[in-house]
Amino acid sequence: METNTYAALVGFVDMLLDAICVVDVEGRYVFVSAACERIFGYTAQELIGRRMIELVHPDDRERTLAAASDIMAGQPNLGFENRYVRKDGRIVHIMWSARWSQVDSLRIAVARDITERKRSESMRTALFSISEAAHVASDLPALFKEIHGIIGELLPAKNFFVGLRDKYSGLLNFPYHVDELDPTLQQPMADALATEVVGSGRTMLLAASNQQQDAVDAAPEYLRLMLGSDGLSWLATPLETQHGIIGALLVKSDAACPPFDHRDRELLQFVSTQVAAAIERKQLYDRLKSMAQYDQLTQLPNRMLLQERLLQSLERAKKSKGRLALLYLDLDKFKLVNDSLGHAAGDLLLQEVAHRLKQCVRETDTVARIGGDEFVILLDRINHVEDSARVAEKICKTLNVPMVLRGQDWQILPSIGIANYPENATDLSHLFRHADEAMYSAKKRGGNRFQG
Repeated sequence: METNTYAALVGFVDMLLDAICVVDVEGRYVFVSAACERIFGYTAQELIGRRMIELVHPDDRERTLAAASDIMAGQPNLGFENRYVRKDGRIVHIMWSARWSQVDSLRIAVARDITERKRSESMRTALFSISEAAHVASDLPALFKEIHGIIGELLPAKNFFVGLRDKYSGLLNFPYHVDELDPTLQQPMADALATEVVGSGRTMLLAASNQQQDAVDAAPEYLRLMLGSDGLSWLATPLETQHGIIGALLVKSDAACPPFDHRDRELLQFVSTQVAAAIERKQLYDRLKSMAQYDQLTQLPNRMLLQERLLQSLERAKKSKGRLALLYLDLDKFKLVNDSLGHAAGDLLLQEVAHRLKQCVRETDTVARIGGDEFVILLDRINHVEDSARVAEKICKTLNVPMVLRGQDWQILPSIGIANYPENATDLSHLFRHADEAMYSAKKRGGNRFQG
């Protein structure tokens, strides 16, 4: 009778959706219900005699052992959450309710699979985090790094790629890529898969041929042929905004994680719209910032950005008792270029002047166009007052080399005024005034020269 009752009880227990687990004082399984196989992927025969802690995610083992000690000390635990690693390598989130049977020296626990609930919570958190990142990231590279970290909380994303399509040429480039095996991204698979995803507008999952076919999208044959024999899988989704597809997100599995499946596919696809919106928002912000701070013809800093950098340079110089110099440059007879060759030729000349000026100074210096044919060069942290004159002389020689405009040589003739800090002025307005007056003095003396 007792045997029949036990069998009937086990039969009822095996009907439960939650798993029943019983472990001994050493933490080894002595009984598991049928739900364990669905939740953990192991059969009862594989679990009996095995230590419970071996299945727990490595990052959760310490606190799990602490909770088990409290339970064995007579403190029942309701609602304890941790993560387990399934037989197939995937992570499951578990909520436990457990107590200790002093009479039997057994720990009896009920395990509920809350992976889907955690997944939904993570997706909501990811959407908020991506939106937040679009506002706080300093630039696009910083935004890509933030997105990489956010998606890494949802699925294995050690190898992560962002491909963006140039709206003019249509070509794809990878402004952000992290590949543990190929840091230089000499990876034709990434380019081919991103191109296919952007062109087709659909999410694609590619796995090795020896993996289950129902987890593989109907990818073009050429992509299947390119897939390596390393057993790694690829997952890619388009980045689509209301203005169209701007690029693609790609992740490649690594040896430490199981291949991607349809759940990973859904996750990446779910967040891709928010990621695309965040990237587009940051691109727009960067364009507006560039328009506000840079001259659109020469891509040099404009008057606003120059003033900002000059104030910073002045502050440093005052604190360190250092030096700086301001060179105010105007092109002699520039109007003649526009009148005789047209404004397009004049624009080309200004662009060439900008290019040559940047070659004459250091990376730490600033070359700015403040309007028309007027340029200002900020020489930051110079050692001697003579340094500014040497740079001005170098600029004159460099600009005097003729450039070809409409099939004829045209010599660029600059007039340059120099203001040194602290010799000529100690504040922003007086530095500009001194450099401006020195420039006009150089022009009155015939031009194509510099004046201090």
